Amino acid sequence: MSTQKGPISQFIEHNYRHFNAAALVDAAKGYEQHLLEGGKMLISLGGAMSTAELGVSLAEMIRQDKVHIISCTGANLEEDVMNLVAHSHYKRIPNYRDLTPEQERELLDAHFNRVTDTCIPEEEAFRRLQQHLEDVWEAAEAKGERYLPHEYLYQVVNSGVLEQYYEIDPKDSWIVAAAEKNLPIVCPGWEDSTTGNIFASNVIKGKLKASTVKSGIEYMIYLTEWYRANSGGKGVGFFQIAGGISGDFPICVVPMMYQDLEWTDVPFWSYFCQISDSTTSYGSYSGAVPNEKITWGKLDIDTPKFMIESDATIVAPLVFAWILGQ
Repeated sequence: MSTQKGPISQFIEHNYRHFNAAALVDAAKGYEQHLLEGGKMLISLGGAMSTAELGVSLAEMIRQDKVHIISCTGANLEEDVMNLVAHSHYKRIPNYRDLTPEQERELLDAHFNRVTDTCIPEEEAFRRLQQHLEDVWEAAEAKGERYLPHEYLYQVVNSGVLEQYYEIDPKDSWIVAAAEKNLPIVCPGWEDSTTGNIFASNVIKGKLKASTVKSGIEYMIYLTEWYRANSGGKGVGFFQIAGGISGDFPICVVPMMYQDLEWTDVPFWSYFCQISDSTTSYGSYSGAVPNEKITWGKLDIDTPKFMIESDATIVAPLVFAWILGQ
């Protein structure tokens, strides 16, 4: 191990020798080697990683150019910003497993939406963001302009209008880091999010046109253009946190290009790692072993493949610590 590695990495290498611990080390070293050889990396965020405050480590990965594009759910796109502007209003419930349905209803009536042990405060989180998003949607529509969901969020963040609400150090917000770099983001299925629902309600009320926010198909086109421009040389790796649409949508860009577009010069993803605690069975995408992706034209026989079967809230920050030399 190189001497510049910090105490976290030294601990990992000394102690993590077998099973999922060893898979973590192998995956982290593979990620590091991929970057050293000039490769680019996509990180996909499923689950509720923003509410789990992954931004504490992911923001630094973005600042240090260790990630080049992110695919995330609409929830992860918005919830990092919600934590940024309303952190002190969140409620943590360590005994969430013991709650009765009546206690869950009490949380709803108090305008708290629970994600495992963490309750998002509706008024402070959703509503603070809502007005400023509606402003940029309306401004774009008035000018006849259309943008992707993350581009609207970047407009809000970069404008500074949210700074009055900041309740955490903005260096721990991955969206702030991404907005500063104009990092490419793919957000498939954005409609399945609170801000997507807010936008839909504005369309139903007749205040906005549905076309003002660009669609998921346009995200696939955007990703296609990005992949074509960045897959030369060592190629693009794929670091998948959890499963679902944030992983499946972007990984499919490769077979889409050479099967549907019939472009013959499309390189496979050149590194793959998934952190998942899904059971490997029953047709689950989250639980599919990496080799299954060979049959779908996503990975090749010799693509480095890693599967860390564990809790991403524990594993991802450790992998990132290794990549960052901490």
